Amino acid sequence: MKLSAPIYVLKNQAKDLKKADGVSFAQALDEIARQEGFATWSLLMSKRESLLPESYSDILDFLNEGDLVLVGARPRVGKTIFAFGLIAQAIEAARPKSHVFTLVERERDLQKRLGAYADSIGQSEDLCWIDCSDDVSAEYIVGTATDRAEPGSLIVVDYLQVLDERRSNPPLQDQISQLKEFAKTTGCIMVILSQLDRRIGDRDDQRPTVADIRLPNPVDLNLFNKIIFLFRESPEAEEAEVSFASPMSHNLKVGLDRQRRRFFDLA
Repeated sequence: MKLSAPIYVLKNQAKDLKKADGVSFAQALDEIARQEGFATWSLLMSKRESLLPESYSDILDFLNEGDLVLVGARPRVGKTIFAFGLIAQAIEAARPKSHVFTLVERERDLQKRLGAYADSIGQSEDLCWIDCSDDVSAEYIVGTATDRAEPGSLIVVDYLQVLDERRSNPPLQDQISQLKEFAKTTGCIMVILSQLDRRIGDRDDQRPTVADIRLPNPVDLNLFNKIIFLFRESPEAEEAEVSFASPMSHNLKVGLDRQRRRFFDLA
């Protein structure tokens, strides 16, 4: 069963219902839950994690307000394309504005990645903030996004290991903890892209696991609410496997348009 709208939209509907009917917010939430097929709001929330995505376009709605999400893949598999597809979906759904922080790509290249999903996307700062500052760190992200982050807004960090490169930055564990708290406090969805260990290429089965996340310094991976991996059989493959390693094991297939560099739902 799929919800009719993301959680933050359902909450806004409950707020409107509270004003219109003069009921408590808890009563309004329960009424919205009943409209979604659940007896109470608490039951809806308890079942939220079991509403597993069945396609690429389901994944954004599977991410909850306050989530800290890791997306890992080997080079050229498509983790950046994957993340920008989520941003494009957020823009098309009129979600709160997204924000991208990167130390590895140029702004015009990232605009092209957005534009690959729709001609009208990627040409305006009104749709997505793209920050390519050399100062990107957890402290910089929090300081820059504090006045911009809203419940349900998507923040992409490209990528985990770069946060650990400058000796002047705090330890990676402290930075991830800070981003976790920021996501929880603001209700934004923080997606951090991650490299994987190169030794994965020496295995017969090269599907990633949590043990393959490249960590130059220790990080408690339990800080991440969700961990997602991407896998393609070869650089020429036009399908990718999306696997959820946390909070549960779940796989789905997505299509890849290699020429336009974008993922799409398989029929």
